[in-house]
Amino acid sequence: ADVIGLNCGVGPTHILTALEKMRGATTKRLSAQPNAGLPRDVQGRQFYMCSPEYMSKFAKRFIKAGATFIGGCCGTTPQHIKLISDAVRAISPRTAKAAVKAKETAKVIDLKPADVEIVPPELRSNWSRKIARGEFVTSVEVLPPKGCDAAKTLESIKLLKTAGVDAVNIPDGPRAQTRMSAQATAILVEREIGIEAVLHYCCRDRYLLGMMSDLLGAAALGVHNLLIITGDPPKMGPFPDATAVFDIDSIGLTNMVNKLNHGLDLGNNPIGRPTAFSIGVGVNPGAINVEEEIRRFEWKVEAGAEYAITQPVYDTKQLRDFLKRVEHVRIPIVAGIFPLVSIRNAEFMHHEVPGVVVTPEILMRMRIASDRSKEAARDEGIKIARESLTEVRDLIQGVQVSAPFGNVKYALQVFDVLDELKSTGEAAAIS
Repeated sequence: ADVIGLNCGVGPTHILTALEKMRGATTKRLSAQPNAGLPRDVQGRQFYMCSPEYMSKFAKRFIKAGATFIGGCCGTTPQHIKLISDAVRAISPRTAKAAVKAKETAKVIDLKPADVEIVPPELRSNWSRKIARGEFVTSVEVLPPKGCDAAKTLESIKLLKTAGVDAVNIPDGPRAQTRMSAQATAILVEREIGIEAVLHYCCRDRYLLGMMSDLLGAAALGVHNLLIITGDPPKMGPFPDATAVFDIDSIGLTNMVNKLNHGLDLGNNPIGRPTAFSIGVGVNPGAINVEEEIRRFEWKVEAGAEYAITQPVYDTKQLRDFLKRVEHVRIPIVAGIFPLVSIRNAEFMHHEVPGVVVTPEILMRMRIASDRSKEAARDEGIKIARESLTEVRDLIQGVQVSAPFGNVKYALQVFDVLDELKSTGEAAAIS
């Protein structure tokens, strides 16, 4: 059989429970077509109690549980199917046909308006051009300011431009903290400093229509580099009672941005001139459930991802093993590097940042250095970051170095190792 399916039953909840168990037992495609609940007798007439809205919510859950065919059985009406279709279109990477080949970026085969000319990656931005040509890219992650005054942040970013860094990564509400809009910060960086920004864009804070409006506005204002992420839940931040939206996740958003690049909105309606976004996604080699992370990465590539940035890398073997397992959907990888500054910082990264694994050896090194002095700990953290970058240089096509506590000078010290590696390689070639 090509597809293993579930249908009928007593409603969507039981179908979802069974689907989740089946996903772990087979690699075949799965389908889910539940009843609209159990019928109830109302004055001699049978009514199915699951509304179209309720069924559409479960359609999203079926997709996340691994189903690729979604529908309904007894009690399902045309309105049920319409809302299910709308829900699936918003999150499923399979709404756009894609051909994924080893070591090739997925190329979406999709209808586009006849008068639309898609912007090739080489012409979207310098960041996109270098990635498309296989060149090594460098970036530094700088947090947006906590208030409305960006002067100090912009002043530090001037150092990055002078040093020749390719781009500045601007996180979008990391760890559910309140900061200046990442989009506004990215626009300020590009206009005031003249260095490209990679705008992190998460699904947590905006509903679907708001996302489309934001992205169209960003394109109009000249922002072309995106890193698409799902986003940290509000409970991680200082406002745990804030409402998260999550209309779609990072896979669905990747699909949506890819459509915008083809001159279409999510409903396949023409938008005129297409956007020209370089589409990046996050990837977590240290995920607790590696199988799920690989599956989501496959879907992101199929949805249109063109490059990926990893979580901070401390366990280089873990990254190497992960990349071997996704070789069949390999896209350019940019390694995340975060220079540690103290043992407290190292323990926080290991225990409280999802997906980050700081090895026992590194924890011990940071503990010994921290016992000596703050300066010794900072220097040891930079040394570890340089070592990590050296070990993974042959696996990656770029590096994103975080600036601890906004100090970009620490990040620039990590980049020095790239010059050393280049010099070593040139010397070896001459000899």
